[in-house]
Amino acid sequence: PQCPKEKKWSEVDWSKESSALPESASDSMQSIKELLDEMIENAGVDNDRVYITGLSMGGYGTWDAIARYPGFFAAAVPICGGGDPKTVDRFRKLPIWCFHGGKDTVVKPIRSQEMIDALKAVGSDVRYTEYPEAGHDSWSMTYSNPELYEWLFSKRRASE
Repeated sequence: PQCPKEKKWSEVDWSKESSALPESASDSMQSIKELLDEMIENAGVDNDRVYITGLSMGGYGTWDAIARYPGFFAAAVPICGGGDPKTVDRFRKLPIWCFHGGKDTVVKPIRSQEMIDALKAVGSDVRYTEYPEAGHDSWSMTYSNPELYEWLFSKRRASE
């Protein structure tokens, strides 16, 4: 899904070097979660194989969603986004492969790096790929990498 114009998946300022998880989910995030719940209930979706990925604002949305709805997703692939490092304990066991461009001037690589460092500090087996020469468009290389899909589709939601 695409976020509606003039809306955000997560109400944070992505130009900053750090941010806290907003108290409430954005309207867009609430709508997408309702859609997912509806699809799981009525469309035959395997709720042990629900994956999340997003780029740029969607990368922020990915970090927001996994913090807000721990245990819901089977794996996450945030791309050139950022989140709140204080929330990582909520999803430390979730398989995550994060991507960022080393020369990104729109969303600084520190935003992904701080999440990865926080996850590693709580014992997560998180993966991180930084493309040294890529700018903001780190998603083209990411989404064209067959290894990503092999990794992603091998994941199932952990038993609670």
